[in-house]
Amino acid sequence: MHPPIPWDKQAEDELDDPRSLALPDWHTLTRLADALVANSSGEYQGWGDVVLFAACTAARIGEVSGCRVKDINTDEWTWTVRRQTTPSPGGLVDKGTKGKRARTVPLIEEIRELVQQRIAAVNRDPDARLFVGPRGGRITTAVLRDVTGWDDVVGKLGYEHLRRHDLRHTGLTWMADAGVPVHHLRKIAGHGSLTTTQRYLHPDRQSVTDAGDLLSKHLRAPRRANLRAV
Repeated sequence: MHPPIPWDKQAEDELDDPRSLALPDWHTLTRLADALVANSSGEYQGWGDVVLFAACTAARIGEVSGCRVKDINTDEWTWTVRRQTTPSPGGLVDKGTKGKRARTVPLIEEIRELVQQRIAAVNRDPDARLFVGPRGGRITTAVLRDVTGWDDVVGKLGYEHLRRHDLRHTGLTWMADAGVPVHHLRKIAGHGSLTTTQRYLHPDRQSVTDAGDLLSKHLRAPRRANLRAV
């Protein structure tokens, strides 16, 4: 039996190849969501909704927890990510996003009915949280893991490696494969560095980008030589 991978090595692998942590397709995602609901006490549908929403928006679980009705625009079908729920010495608190800047992400057709149902469930109260636990409590990645038996469920489905944060990797990988331009993907992800976003590109797509960079360097080089000759 292989020894467990240290946490810092897992973080390093995530940074190097986040694509390897993504779920392969929509069917697998919905199967996971359904299995988590079925394994939870009372089969609370909200846990499945959180999983679908997080993956389709490429958001962190804390950001999903921090989402309020007023952050959702159902005319343009976008979500302005403004805050996240995080643990603190005094309990759970809401604070700004990891990058300290709000960002806007699309709400795809596959989750719009889900969003509408959750808005209706809180009587469209603009300050209401879109996602809460069955007793109205705030959601964290640890809560989602414990109440759904996450580790057991993903193991039975053959995705032993899968963590809650990999839902974000899934969304960003799918968007990259769908052809979302890397600069747009960076804004959706809220990445500080374009290099981080580029790791979600398919290797073939990255090779095309690299080829363009090489061409640009080639075209610039003679120009500088000609200027020196003049």
